[in-house]
Amino acid sequence: MLLAAAVGATGQQTLFQYLISQFTLAQTGDFFLRLVLACICGAAIGFERSRRFKGAGIRTHIIVCCGAALMMIVSKYGFADLTGLAGEVFHGTRGADPARIAAQVVSGISFLGAGVIFKNKGAVKGLTTAAGLWVTAGIGLAIGTGMFTVGVFCTLLIALLQILMHKFKIGADSYNAYQIQFAVAESEEFRTLFDAQMEKWEATATDSRLEHRDDGTVLYDMTIRTTQTLDMANLMQFFDGEVKAKSIMLNNLH
Repeated sequence: MLLAAAVGATGQQTLFQYLISQFTLAQTGDFFLRLVLACICGAAIGFERSRRFKGAGIRTHIIVCCGAALMMIVSKYGFADLTGLAGEVFHGTRGADPARIAAQVVSGISFLGAGVIFKNKGAVKGLTTAAGLWVTAGIGLAIGTGMFTVGVFCTLLIALLQILMHKFKIGADSYNAYQIQFAVAESEEFRTLFDAQMEKWEATATDSRLEHRDDGTVLYDMTIRTTQTLDMANLMQFFDGEVKAKSIMLNNLH
């Protein structure tokens, strides 16, 4: 019915008029505002989580919150073209449940997202990618229901935020994550020196494991975050100058 109306109006309707034929300009603007507000709320929660170096940061929270808002809009308004202005049901839709498939997409895409999440030495990777897959499914639902302007706006909004937040890193994204591993003779002097070095690196330990060896040394296996860039030269400078270590390993987790 909607397609027939559009075809019948060929040459009389502009593209803009066709895109807002289902919803008024004010309603479409309201949908846009909801999506932007969802991004702001998601960013606020994500920033707090990011400050505590949690796995899901600002970008992940923005994508999930925006995706949830988009799917709620689709759930409430995406089936408006199944009935006429007078409330009559179009032929072929009586007794049908158009939301059934959409509901399966929302939950089913989670299996695909779970496949890209993995943990590496205390650092969780793939959360933002998984969230992106989920919101992409929501965009597909919006386009499929005919809410073209909302789907395209959400696509541009998420893509723009992703580009900006990759270029201008904030929160935990501005920190580099490293795994360092070394074996030293345990002493109070070493702990004091190492704490002082961590302050010089402006580093915070987010995960640490100690293993006492039979030779009297202690194996440190730590995950640290710092705004500085570390390499083996930084570690060797500390351990050769202050403390003698039997083994040293550095792994960049990003």
